[in-house]
Amino acid sequence: MSGFLFVVPPLTGHINPTVGVAAQLRSRGHRVAWVCADPGLVRRLAGDGAEVFVCAGAAAGSRPPELRGPEALRFLWEWFLLPLADAMAPGVRAAVEGFRPDVVVADQQAFAGALVAERLGVPWATSATTSAEFTDPLAGLPKVQEWLEKRLAYLRAAIGDPAGTADPRFSPHLVLAFSTPELAGPAPDVRWVGPSIAPRPAESGFPWEWLDAGRATVLVTLGTANTDVGGRFLDVCREVVRERADRTQGVLVDPGGALRVRGDDKDVLVVPSVPQLALLDRGVDAVVCHAGHNTVCEALWHGVPLVVAPIRDDQPVVAGQVADAGAGVRVRFGRVAAPKLGAALDSVLDEPDCRAAADRIRTAFRAAGGAPAAAAHLDELAREL
Repeated sequence: MSGFLFVVPPLTGHINPTVGVAAQLRSRGHRVAWVCADPGLVRRLAGDGAEVFVCAGAAAGSRPPELRGPEALRFLWEWFLLPLADAMAPGVRAAVEGFRPDVVVADQQAFAGALVAERLGVPWATSATTSAEFTDPLAGLPKVQEWLEKRLAYLRAAIGDPAGTADPRFSPHLVLAFSTPELAGPAPDVRWVGPSIAPRPAESGFPWEWLDAGRATVLVTLGTANTDVGGRFLDVCREVVRERADRTQGVLVDPGGALRVRGDDKDVLVVPSVPQLALLDRGVDAVVCHAGHNTVCEALWHGVPLVVAPIRDDQPVVAGQVADAGAGVRVRFGRVAAPKLGAALDSVLDEPDCRAAADRIRTAFRAAGGAPAAAAHLDELAREL
């Protein structure tokens, strides 16, 4: 029996893929725990019985919504990822010393997991819950690349092994990528396992009776981290669905309450959250989203084509993957108007090539093995080291 400690940032899309992997490891008789700044979030996603060690998180702050491109990427690193690593490190070290794992499974954006494991001499694997890093997002930005390398060197000196050389985003032992080359493109030294899809705690309250089986269902979601910028886009989505009410109905996820509820919204259901996997299982015909990796992979796991409107971070890269694979249409989040968005939605609903591409990726995802394959790779790593 081996022990595996998952080090994750307090972000739903980074925790969800680990849930199924952890369940598979437990079924093999292994010990499993997490370390996270939000233990309540881990337990909500993984179940109340999950063992979670608490660490500090980065200070809350707002990101200027107008930031795009290299400026947004630098802001992500400087104001979230690097401070998060500093803040998490003491708690991660305490968790490693208390749980005594055989392998640390460090999220690709939770650098403290990799660096603390390196310092303590514990083997570590990378959990890549987005495939954007495999495309070298800093290519063509040498000054940003140089700045980042210096910051990572300072971080390693503070919390890692100063003599270490491994990039904390890419374990020399094992990199698990929750996608496949059919979507993300090829990358060396990566174990492609496809999405980790596992049952989640049931959510009550969704009005299943509202859905009309005679019309196509369009799910619109911008994830959990974009409530500050999504109001205008959601309003355009509502208009587009209503214009097609003879054949479509929309489920719009609005966790921040940005939309004013209308009394005549019989064709659009506005809710703060949805049981996304259950809804996709029930039958969704198109997903309109921000190109978050988790949402994209869950849609394509079900063979559902997408309209993607990337906002920031890794989303432009993921949106490009969707469009290049032919499984969706990309639009501009900040400027798209109803005619353009409507044409994109019509394409993914009506064009057989788009649906065929989504179905091709669905087949590749399911063949990759998902959570059982990831658990098998981790099991093998623990036995080899």
